[in-house]
Amino acid sequence: MTESVGKRIERAAAELKATQDAVARTEQELRNASYSALSADRAVRVTVGPQGELSGLEFPEDRYRAMSPQQLEASVLDAASRARTEMGRNVMRAMSPFAAGNTEVPELSGLEVDWARIFGPEVLEEPDAPREKERQETTAPWQDALREDGEE
Repeated sequence: MTESVGKRIERAAAELKATQDAVARTEQELRNASYSALSADRAVRVTVGPQGELSGLEFPEDRYRAMSPQQLEASVLDAASRARTEMGRNVMRAMSPFAAGNTEVPELSGLEVDWARIFGPEVLEEPDAPREKERQETTAPWQDALREDGEE
């Protein structure tokens, strides 16, 4: 026996309300989220907020004291990039269920979200996978800059 239109609308409305409540809870959680990451050389730790904004910068050891400005810059940028990517993954994991749609209520179809366009392609890579840029570069940018200045 087929379900009446009234029952389907009632069920869809209840599902929509539950989804709206869940989205509101998730948005609140994400507003308070932060993520920290270490640079590859472990000299810098950066913390970012829910929109990827820099909210903390630490130097866990004294390695930074022996670094050139270019090295330190590269470490800060690396840590910031890592933290932003992880924050993007966190947002993606939290919001993906809402984009998926609902099998019980076909009228509530999902959304097609281009996560790579929003957060960059790194967000779709496995967290432990080397970044494409890291795979391609055998030297750090600061090392290239030193070589261009005639220093080794």
